[in-house]
Amino acid sequence: MNYETPLFFQVMQYAVRAERDVIDMVSGNPDWEPPAALREALHEYADLESDRFQYPPSEGLRELREGIAARRGVDEGQVVVTNGAGEANYLAMARALERESGSEVLLTDPVYPYYPGKTSMLGGSQRFVPVGEDGQLEPEAVRAATSEETAAIVVNTPNNPTGAVYPAETMRELGEIAEAYDAILVSDEVYDHYDLSGEFSSALEVDSGNRIVTNAFSKSLAITGFRVGYAIFPEELVADAKSRHMLVNVAGSRPAQYAVSRALHETGPEYYETNRELLRERVDTFTAALEDAGAEYTRPDGAFYVMARFEDFPGTLENTERLIDGAGVAGMPGEAFGSAREEWLRFALVTPRLEEAADRLVAYFG
Repeated sequence: MNYETPLFFQVMQYAVRAERDVIDMVSGNPDWEPPAALREALHEYADLESDRFQYPPSEGLRELREGIAARRGVDEGQVVVTNGAGEANYLAMARALERESGSEVLLTDPVYPYYPGKTSMLGGSQRFVPVGEDGQLEPEAVRAATSEETAAIVVNTPNNPTGAVYPAETMRELGEIAEAYDAILVSDEVYDHYDLSGEFSSALEVDSGNRIVTNAFSKSLAITGFRVGYAIFPEELVADAKSRHMLVNVAGSRPAQYAVSRALHETGPEYYETNRELLRERVDTFTAALEDAGAEYTRPDGAFYVMARFEDFPGTLENTERLIDGAGVAGMPGEAFGSAREEWLRFALVTPRLEEAADRLVAYFG
């Protein structure tokens, strides 16, 4: 099997080699502080007994799984702590395809590019459903694309790259479609703490044995380097997911899980609201600059990305490199996310230099 290197890495490598200062608006790495409780727990961990430096339970520390289960309203046995949301989605898609209820994975267009890659790696085939201009996914379009060959319907809400947040009615209907065709609804909710609309609805609100929810603390606690995520499985699917996780990873990082567990229990809602407010301000600043630059753009309802289309400047890898050289701003080419937004570029609003980046784009395109 041939594996295609994601365009993300090609853009970052080009930016690193650039002969000028470049502002990174490619990476989804929050630039704000993690919670104080997380740092305190890490300092504390260094002085624990040596047995705490050995393997944790493969499915994750019990106190962390119990904390996740309590907050999400599920049984602790349904929770598998993973190597970030990336592994959580891998396990979820693998379980969907292993059920032998089909070999096709339904994806949105535009799509987070790692989903198609995982589909190919797992031996599945891809089918894409275009979203609306506002990024919303129409359940009837999903229903029309679903067949007896559909093993999984994979969605991401709040969405990367469109910023769309799917309301409760959409999630309910997607769950019904999955049940009708004996497929699995895989809902990646890694940006759930960055809902700016108040419309976010978790697939966990859908009472169904045909849904798997994935998430991580990478974005919500600003710790992408810790690689602590999780997946919540129906009871009948969780045992084999734990076995695959053990075979692939053995276990995750014990210190990282310990620190995340402390932060999960001790971090209040004000931490998350402060970061959402910062994000709202950045959305205002950046979209105002895009207007000044004469660009068409999406205003996100969640997550922290803005897509923009500049006249006579399609979102190709070549133009992304031109923007790095000419403006000193690195974004992602729209073609990385499928065919529906090939004319667009995607910018991550997680840099303290956002205003400077906005000014550079105005100067370049204005």
